[in-house]
Amino acid sequence: MSLWEKIKGEFIDIIQWTDDTQDTMVYRFERYGNQIKNGAQLTVRESQVAVFVNEGQIADVFQPGMHTLSTENMPIMSTLKGWKYGFNSPFVAEVYFVNTKRFTDLKWGTMNPIMMRDQDFGIVRVRAFGSYTISVKDAAMFLKNVVGTDGEFTKDEIVGQIRNVIVSKFSDVIGNAKIPVLDLAGKYGEMGSFLVEQVQPSVDEYGLQLHQMLIENISLPPEVEEAIDKRSSMGAVGNLDNYMKYQAAQGIGQGGGTMGDAMGAGIGFAMAGQMANNMANQQATAGAPPPVPTELSYFIAVNGAQTGPFPISQLTQQAASGEFTKDSLVWKNGMAAWSAAGQVPELEVVFGAIPPPLPPQ
Repeated sequence: MSLWEKIKGEFIDIIQWTDDTQDTMVYRFERYGNQIKNGAQLTVRESQVAVFVNEGQIADVFQPGMHTLSTENMPIMSTLKGWKYGFNSPFVAEVYFVNTKRFTDLKWGTMNPIMMRDQDFGIVRVRAFGSYTISVKDAAMFLKNVVGTDGEFTKDEIVGQIRNVIVSKFSDVIGNAKIPVLDLAGKYGEMGSFLVEQVQPSVDEYGLQLHQMLIENISLPPEVEEAIDKRSSMGAVGNLDNYMKYQAAQGIGQGGGTMGDAMGAGIGFAMAGQMANNMANQQATAGAPPPVPTELSYFIAVNGAQTGPFPISQLTQQAASGEFTKDSLVWKNGMAAWSAAGQVPELEVVFGAIPPPLPPQ
């Protein structure tokens, strides 16, 4: 080997990029003066694409493999440089390695709640979040429309824009779907697939491919969730009478079964029955008018015999005729014993309606 051939071999560049990060999407290969020698070796690994840029203009794109740079495999660069018969001197170009692997578990979520109309709860506010997966589909377009001259472009620099697109499309989808809030959980997979179709046209402009969208949760405001929990609790209790009896029986078991526990159980059963009856009566009479009030009636003792009962209106007539006086013994349900009519407060109206005796002439 001649000295010239040895020196020429030492000038051959080796252009490659080994990614030791998890978030780099584009890396610019750096070297002094950006000079590339004729016959330089370019290594493009799987899940990579190498893009040559000459004076701000995208030139040749190389897929995975080992390439020896020459006029034959750099047709666009040869045209831009005016090489007709090959080149022997170094040339200046920027080399960008674009990572084409799938970037997974990228997060999206609504920063502000979305208003929607629900058939069960009326107008409600919902929030949602999930994840998605993307990859670079068109390296040249991604460089041109997104990366620009950034020497090390990471996924964090694009996820914010994609999240905004996803949230905008999600708002349209959930607003037009008219799915009840309580049924949304069963539609996550279907809605995720539909969102991929809706979002993909927007990310096409970036040279990206949206592979998957997952909806992990759609949540309601705390006060609405609390109301749902209360409704679920009422449904879980079921028969209130049986539930109260069960609670009382549990108390007996925990207390050891003493006489006091038995008495407590009896009280518990009585309370449970009373509460159940009250609730049943309230439900049965809900919305119905109150019963028509009835007139008080009293029994009267006449010559040692019980007569009646007579309503107050009839007692008033008897008092006017003298048949019924304040000394007459009366009784009604709730009184402890027979009592003189004049001592019963409810009967004051009867004797108050009798006119006083006429004055002597």
